[in-house]
Amino acid sequence: MDKKLPETYQEEDVTQESVEHLIERRIPWIFIGLLGGVLTTFIVSKYEAILSADVRLAFFIPIIVYLSDAVGTQTETIYVRVLSKKKVGVVKYMLKESAVGAGLGFISGAVLGALATYWLHSFEIGLTVGFTMFINLTLAPFLAVLIPNLLSKRHTDPALGGGPVATIIQDLFSLLIYFFIASIIILD
Repeated sequence: MDKKLPETYQEEDVTQESVEHLIERRIPWIFIGLLGGVLTTFIVSKYEAILSADVRLAFFIPIIVYLSDAVGTQTETIYVRVLSKKKVGVVKYMLKESAVGAGLGFISGAVLGALATYWLHSFEIGLTVGFTMFINLTLAPFLAVLIPNLLSKRHTDPALGGGPVATIIQDLFSLLIYFFIASIIILD
């Protein structure tokens, strides 16, 4: 049995919509991302002591955030596409995607951790970066499925709102996890 999207967010011919209408539909989600980005910036500033203890930790912030977002975006894109066509067992799908994320996290974490250790001659930074990648990439699919699923249940277009909301939450969690692990390994 095919699951059809509610009429409120069925596929529309965006080539026929005005720029103003497209902006109007997207701006609330971008505004949420903007607020989340500001919040994330404030949170990062609270970890100044960790960054001051070893400024080299800052080198890895972009790749940690990027890879977490990339895995989440891949999962979310596939999930929203599947969600629009049929009923999906959410828990089973989350577990499967988290296993994929764990595999990607293990590989990425091992490579990045080894690179960091070799480049910076710091086992602690390598361990921090590698372990962070593993955890973040394992958790990223969970958010990437949860957010669009919640939006769909509320009859809100998961393709439109899922990306900005899941991305900013993922960014926030990625950094919190990174600084938490760094505080245990580097500051201990």
